[in-house]
Amino acid sequence: MVRFMGGLNENRNSKPKDEFLDLDDSYNRLMENRNIRPNNEFSNLNDSPVGVKESSRPQVAPRFPPEDNIQFGVNYKEGSKPPVIGNNYTIRSNSIIYNDVVIGDDFRTGHNVVIRENTNIGDDVLIGTNTVIEGDVVIGNNVSIQSNVYIPTNSVIEDNVFIGPCACFTNDKYPVRVKYELKGPKIRRGASIGGNTTFLSGVEIGEGSIVAAGAIVIHSVPPFYLAIGTPAKIKPLADHLKVPNIL
Repeated sequence: MVRFMGGLNENRNSKPKDEFLDLDDSYNRLMENRNIRPNNEFSNLNDSPVGVKESSRPQVAPRFPPEDNIQFGVNYKEGSKPPVIGNNYTIRSNSIIYNDVVIGDDFRTGHNVVIRENTNIGDDVLIGTNTVIEGDVVIGNNVSIQSNVYIPTNSVIEDNVFIGPCACFTNDKYPVRVKYELKGPKIRRGASIGGNTTFLSGVEIGEGSIVAAGAIVIHSVPPFYLAIGTPAKIKPLADHLKVPNIL
């Protein structure tokens, strides 16, 4: 499966970047390397949902014990395609995975996980109990998402990211009041997200940055910075913390 960028060690001593990478770049790199073509009607996650059209993986539906109550392949619309999953997976009871989902190797879930349509997940990904992924989401390789996490539509999570329990991301700037283009978070590679954190619509968490537990993030965080407090204040990350996540 694709890696979004080079190793964190390559940039351990790099200065914070003034500009963030574009969402489309991450998405396009991921899709090209996975041999997946987006729906021709939609070009990127910022505009509209992106449908999975093909994959190099064989589309064989796995079988689960009936008592586990696992729904692998929810048909949410006419013409949707069964989900595709790689080797060596563990999906625990009462989990639901919709059609048009592509998942890599070494995938693991807790119980009661929901993964909605048009989600693309890399290799070696853990999704904890009661976590909800609302669809049209891209998740890279070597990602650990703990229990009770909410990930909304149009979110991108890059490689080697840790997301602590009860983190809540949002994608609507003016809920049920104003028409607004839904923009989920962009969590860049090597970032670490503490538990019970909240993120406003469209924020970007930079490469190698840390968001402290309980923080409310209302602005984007530069690479290798710390966000802490409510609302979060942004501070340079200590040098000894500019290291890769150990996942």
